[in-house]
Amino acid sequence: MEVNHLGAFADWGLSKDLFIPFAEQHHPLKPGNFTIVKVYLDNQGRPAGSTRIDHWIEDTATGLKVGEKVSLLVAEQTELGFKAIINHQFWGLLYSNELYRRIRRGQALDGYIQRIRDDGKIDLSLNQPGFNNSKIDGVAQKIVSQLNENSGFLGLTDKSPPPAIYAAFGVSKKVFKQAIGSLYKARKITIEAEGIRLAPDDA
Repeated sequence: MEVNHLGAFADWGLSKDLFIPFAEQHHPLKPGNFTIVKVYLDNQGRPAGSTRIDHWIEDTATGLKVGEKVSLLVAEQTELGFKAIINHQFWGLLYSNELYRRIRRGQALDGYIQRIRDDGKIDLSLNQPGFNNSKIDGVAQKIVSQLNENSGFLGLTDKSPPPAIYAAFGVSKKVFKQAIGSLYKARKITIEAEGIRLAPDDA
């Protein structure tokens, strides 16, 4: 990134740097900055850039369906999680408590439409929504198998960090909670402060 009296010039992988006018900078850019840029054509038909992403991206869903696979670009971190740009068109939110791996600003990845709220805003997931009962049962069986292999105890609970749950079972924290909930209701396990344990009749 270079900056002069005209604006900023960003290296975007082509022979000619991308011009970002001062008027299209959300915050003043400085030499060496890395940022997310919307490329558009100016009034003379030349490529230009804008970091005023909100000006170009819509807040509410149009033509999207729950469960649909979409492309995401992680834009910024918030108190709830990460705002991501969906298919270069819409804003969505990935919740921190549902993330099973680290993500970073500027990262491109695939995701799914988890929920479209009444106000049209979009909740996202990195897992395909709609785990049915048979899939939950499959995860529950894996948990019981690991309990049997570990003397009836596992140091994971519904409060464990998502990456630890994903490393052990390859599922999100939400799915893990549903699986141990079903095992607990069936009296197959007991839940302790430090982990889960096979119930005495199953140990």
